[in-house]
Amino acid sequence: MVRAQQTPYVTPHILHKHYAQAFDTPQLDGLIGRDLEFYSQAGFDMEKIYLKRNASVAQLYEDAIRNEGAIISASGALINFSGKKTGRSPKDKRIVYEETSKDDIWWGSVNIKIDEHTFEINRERAIDYLNTRDNVYVFDGYAGWDPKYRIKVRVICARAYHALFMHNMLIRPTEEQLADFGEPDFIIYNAGQFPANRFTKGMSSTTSVEINFKRMEMVILGTEYAGEMKKGVFSVMHYLQPVKFGQLSLHSSANVGKVDNDVTLFFGLSGTGKTTLSADPNRLLIGDDEHVWSDTGVFNIEGGCYAKCINLSAEKEPDIYNAIRFGSILENVVYNPLTRAPDYDDISITENTRCAYPIEYIPNAQIPCVVDRQPSNIIMLTCDAFGVLPPVSKLTPEQASYHFLAGYTSKTPGTEDGVLEPIPTFSTCYSAPFIVLHPGRYAEMLAERMSKHKVHCWLINTGWTGGKFGVGKRCPLKYTRRIVDAVHSGELLTAEYENFGTFNLSIPTAIEGVPREILNPSLAWPDKEAFSREVRKLGGMFHKAFALYEQDVQAAVKAAGPTL
Repeated sequence: MVRAQQTPYVTPHILHKHYAQAFDTPQLDGLIGRDLEFYSQAGFDMEKIYLKRNASVAQLYEDAIRNEGAIISASGALINFSGKKTGRSPKDKRIVYEETSKDDIWWGSVNIKIDEHTFEINRERAIDYLNTRDNVYVFDGYAGWDPKYRIKVRVICARAYHALFMHNMLIRPTEEQLADFGEPDFIIYNAGQFPANRFTKGMSSTTSVEINFKRMEMVILGTEYAGEMKKGVFSVMHYLQPVKFGQLSLHSSANVGKVDNDVTLFFGLSGTGKTTLSADPNRLLIGDDEHVWSDTGVFNIEGGCYAKCINLSAEKEPDIYNAIRFGSILENVVYNPLTRAPDYDDISITENTRCAYPIEYIPNAQIPCVVDRQPSNIIMLTCDAFGVLPPVSKLTPEQASYHFLAGYTSKTPGTEDGVLEPIPTFSTCYSAPFIVLHPGRYAEMLAERMSKHKVHCWLINTGWTGGKFGVGKRCPLKYTRRIVDAVHSGELLTAEYENFGTFNLSIPTAIEGVPREILNPSLAWPDKEAFSREVRKLGGMFHKAFALYEQDVQAAVKAAGPTL
């Protein structure tokens, strides 16, 4: 006979199902004057909605578990799920065509136009949906650690998961800063659980991610993937920093040496190793994804990190592994139902499993995330699916401009909706999905800063070696880390170099701890004819992709590409 387990004693108040809720008092009491007027004018029904502004992490945990099916992992992180969309939807991104920004935006397949009327329809649709929710969450935070260039961001959403995500990714205000927050500079209305009307003019699906620079607002419909909010903030900073402040915004990670205080910027798209390589036990992390190179130094845009979790282990990436604890969010990660232990090798939901955590969770984080020193090195990261680019090359200033504009890499599985295997792509400025202005504006600012501060530039390939995707294998992380260490130590400045044909790259002949055949890809390929064929094929792709920028660059930059 199996008897039901009985608890001998339970504190009486725990038995009352509304015990916790009784202390989750509505935040309306703290909204007076202009604050209350803001929500009312925006269209929120303040008589019905239950507003939670900058709720505590514990309260957001409780709400996510109670209302969204989230669970607490064995390490204390919250595991939650984004539904159908497990990656960004770049084809559904829109920018409002309006008079204040239309002459600055680089219109095309990345920045697709919609009219102001359509934006207003979708904005009202989002607010109407939020008005039907039992709980509406507001998070007020900052983008940009340098007070001179930061903006105030307000996120309004209906999922505790989304509120906690932005709590981690934005810079969290102190109680005093929150009390004096005032009017936000940018607002996100996230109604991602509710679809867009695909018959509305300008819509291509039930998903819509729209930014209006005149209103400084973003509307999200039809996708619950939290990364859309993060990249929306970056798009706004990618516009404001050059246009309003005259500073260079970059899709990059950054760290600083503990001894010499030398700053390194890492450029690269998702899956190239920005987050992994910038988390270095010998250096302080400024940030893992979005930065601004200002007139006085480098500062992080974000207050947290958004790391890929696929095949994560304590041995390979201890800093990231140990950051997954109470307050962090594991997104779309499979877990053991008995132990609640995450299974980072299971990709049955998506290969784009992620963790969002406050940057303070990294022991070596530079807090505040700003350094008043100019960079010494720039590392351009690429993930070459053809397996022909060297693991490290020293670039001339002209080559640096060429490769920055070309932005060659491979989209890795899961980072975008529908990407199931590596796809070679050219992502200008290493940030094409998020770029707002013409690439030439960012490239010109980068070249000026590199020349002024005599910055060294390196092209590092974290992709395949010994063959293309499906034949070779990815360059082992231990070798890439050793190469990065050689950059920071200055070892590569005194190394001997040889020319890598077709691409005319200077590659070192020897680095201690890295096999010779790894340094020169032609030695790693058993089939030399196949190697030559793939080199020429990739070189031709570079020529075709760079044709878009040839008229806007100097002859020396154009000549810095592959020679066929």
